[in-house]
Amino acid sequence: MKKVRFGTPLKSSATKLLLLGSGELGREVAIEAMRLGIEVIACDRYANAPAMQIAHRSYVFPMREGAEIRKVVEKEKPDFIVPEIEAIATDTLVELEKEGWRVIPTARAVRLTMDRQGIRQLAAEILKLPTSPYRFASSLEELEAGAKAVGFPCVIKPTMSSSGHGQSIARKPSDIKKCWKFAMEGTRAQTGKVIVEGFINFDYEITLLTVRHAKGISYCAPVGHIQIDGDYRESWQPHPMTKTALKKAQNIAKRVVGNLCGEKGRGIFGVELFVKGDMVWFSELSPRPHDTGMVTMVSQTMSEMELHVRAILDLPIPEIPCKPGASVAILAWKSMQNPTYKGIAEALKIPGTHVRIFGKPEVVGHRRMGVALAIGKTVAEARKKAMAAAKKIRVVG
Repeated sequence: MKKVRFGTPLKSSATKLLLLGSGELGREVAIEAMRLGIEVIACDRYANAPAMQIAHRSYVFPMREGAEIRKVVEKEKPDFIVPEIEAIATDTLVELEKEGWRVIPTARAVRLTMDRQGIRQLAAEILKLPTSPYRFASSLEELEAGAKAVGFPCVIKPTMSSSGHGQSIARKPSDIKKCWKFAMEGTRAQTGKVIVEGFINFDYEITLLTVRHAKGISYCAPVGHIQIDGDYRESWQPHPMTKTALKKAQNIAKRVVGNLCGEKGRGIFGVELFVKGDMVWFSELSPRPHDTGMVTMVSQTMSEMELHVRAILDLPIPEIPCKPGASVAILAWKSMQNPTYKGIAEALKIPGTHVRIFGKPEVVGHRRMGVALAIGKTVAEARKKAMAAAKKIRVVG
């Protein structure tokens, strides 16, 4: 693999990183890359997305338009193509990789994980990893049969969505029709297909941030989190686990990440797992920094975004120390065209707290607009401080 050149942005010596998707996680990736002298080009479906506000250049077009992605790639000639969202023209990425362009972590990883059917079948049917019972359905009738097979209550999700969009719980057969309609309205692409999953009686769920780098695979301390309707609201690190459960979690992550990356893949993965005692089940995976991992901006000396960039650039990744930290999402609950923020000064009066405002230009419905972060002597203390800080901040328009 060609050694990365560290040059100067906007000069012929520059190394270029092209972001496909420019949200809050992409913004932090851009910051980490720019700290190392990387030239960043940000793309998204709307203007003034968070990463665009700091990138050297930006382009606005739908991320599922493969011809537009190719046009920008051929114009900019990036050294690295870094997808930051799920809904993207993966067939084009596969073609570009075959032509010699570097897709992070790999085009195959992006393609398989964009669709819940691809990653679930890889995990359960090829790698034989433990998962919840599941079925796929392309019609209301198939969903009714699938729900009956996995049992009630069950979780129903579009095969392609993010941040909980289209996800709901069917507690009885009469809920199925409403859940089908909700999934079809919340899908990121019109696949016309859902996954229905049986419930696992787990004690807790974690994200195991797993880094594939030049020297192998490294793991961050487990991140505990709370999601409501599939959307991240709170996370903390480290989450306590038994040694047996942690070893099983790392083995699951190693097997799936290793399969997706092969020898050449690089980057961080958010591997979501269910845990009960010493038992661990694979849930989902993101081939990029994970929203629950925003806690690492205070809990680790190297955030998940810095680890992602280091892995991409084949830079050393030493041990990843962790101290008790927590994050709480700051939400806007109504549509607005000119969001403003109140209470930031009050939030920052709490010792050991930090605030990150994402800079999203508008809100349609409700939206995650920032995050409150805190460290403490214990995870419980950090969570209490982060929650108190988040409650002091209001998004108004």
